[in-house]
Amino acid sequence: MNHLATFRLRAAALLAGFALALSGCFMAPGKFTSELALTGADSFTFTYDGEIFFLGLSKLALMGAGADETFEATDCFDEETFEDRACTPQEEAEQRAEWEAGTAERVARKKQEAEQMAAIMGGINPTDPKATEEMVRLLERQKGWNSVVHKGDGLFEVSYSVSGTLGHDFMFPTIEGFPATNPFVQMILRDGGQVRINAPAFAAQTADNPMAGVMGGMGSLAGLAAMGAAEQGEDKAEAELIPGMPVLDGTFIIRAAPGMRILANNTDEGPESAPSGGELLRWAVSPRTTQAPTALIATGG
Repeated sequence: MNHLATFRLRAAALLAGFALALSGCFMAPGKFTSELALTGADSFTFTYDGEIFFLGLSKLALMGAGADETFEATDCFDEETFEDRACTPQEEAEQRAEWEAGTAERVARKKQEAEQMAAIMGGINPTDPKATEEMVRLLERQKGWNSVVHKGDGLFEVSYSVSGTLGHDFMFPTIEGFPATNPFVQMILRDGGQVRINAPAFAAQTADNPMAGVMGGMGSLAGLAAMGAAEQGEDKAEAELIPGMPVLDGTFIIRAAPGMRILANNTDEGPESAPSGGELLRWAVSPRTTQAPTALIATGG
């Protein structure tokens, strides 16, 4: 099977699992800088500046859903060497007849998958030519989304900032009408004035990811993004067939105000002294990152 056919099957498997479970990773960060500052015992500020990739608005999704499919003879090989070869006219005619017989089924499946994707994406139909404009409007009307620019193929450049109190948990991104299943950053409050911070999207997931099987062995979107960094061999050939997929590349910083205690973290270097007082934790995020940033901080609140 050629690379394009293999990719189409993987894309279809990814979307099938995504639509059925409604818990797959349908957003992924690309190049970004992000900071979560605990500015006081009961206050915080969070910023995210950079790329967000929406699977449902990408050419990957449309390819997986069977959009714009054209017939292509595949799977012809030498029975002795098992090497790929050009299909004979008879083989091509047989494959074309089979492909044409499945047209109605493909159209019905495409419609169903578009409806499932729209249900996940706040009612936005990914096959609508104005879907990206709807997404921009949806985000910009929410507090914190200061700038949203579509760069093409489901990739958006955003600037987000928000300040709040530590009277409740926090998660980014939170989008109206979207299921809260794909957090980049979580802040969870504990009794005793402690805050647990996790950034599950700031890592390229490995095969240990429980969703890997559902997604056709391709892992999470962060794992797919890591493929974009491949520079040689078959990985490069596949990466070139993943339109719009960004490479995971960013910096995540957590700041703790003076008087707070960093109880646990998984940075390489540990806490640093912040120029303005207090301490900070810094993670460099790349396709090689396999551990999601996490920290436990006593705020004194």
